[in-house]
Amino acid sequence: MPEAASPHPREAVAERNVEAILDGAERLLARHESPSISAVATEAGVSRPTVYAHFPDRRRLLEALVARTVGRVMAAVESAEPQRGPAPEAAARLIAAAWEHLARHQDMAAASAAELSPDAMRRAHGAARGAIRALVDRGRAEGAFRRDLPAEWLVTATLALIHGAAEEVRAGSMGPDRALEVLVATAQELLAGSKAARKAS
Repeated sequence: MPEAASPHPREAVAERNVEAILDGAERLLARHESPSISAVATEAGVSRPTVYAHFPDRRRLLEALVARTVGRVMAAVESAEPQRGPAPEAAARLIAAAWEHLARHQDMAAASAAELSPDAMRRAHGAARGAIRALVDRGRAEGAFRRDLPAEWLVTATLALIHGAAEEVRAGSMGPDRALEVLVATAQELLAGSKAARKAS
C-alpha cells in the first residue's frame, strides 16, 4: 500500500502556525485574558500578519477554536462507543466523555458564547448534535426515550445542560465530579421522561 504523500513544506508550516495560534488563544482564555489578535500573535510566537492570514478577525479565530475543541470531544465520544448497549447507558457514557473535555475548556466556552452568534455556535456543534441525535433516535426506537418532545429539542436541551454544568463549575457552585453526577442524572431524566412520554406518538 503506497504511503500517504507528505504535506508540502509550505503547507506544513501553515498547519503548525494554525495550531500554535489556536494553542495561544486557548492559553490566554485559560488565564482569563482577552484573545485579541495582538495578544494571540505574541502568545503563539508568530507575527500579527500571520494570524490575520489564517483568521481575518477574532470571531473566526474563536469559531476555529470551538471547532477544534468539538473535534476533540467527538473523538472522546466515539471512544465511548455510543452505539453499544442500551441507549440510557450509552447516553451516560457519551455525556461523561464529552464532559471530560468540556470541563477543561470552560473559559473558551464562556468567551465563545458571549461573542459568537447562535448560528455560529450551532455550526461548530454540528458533529456533537449529530451524535446526540443518533442516540435519541435509537433510544426512542428501543422505547427507552421520550417521544412527546421534538428530537432536535432534546438534542439542544442536552447540550445546554452540558454547558450549564460547566458554567456552575466555573462559578464555583459545584466541583467537577459533582457537576458530572448531577449532569448525567438530569440528562437521563430529560431523555427518558415519563412512561406516557415514552409511548407518545
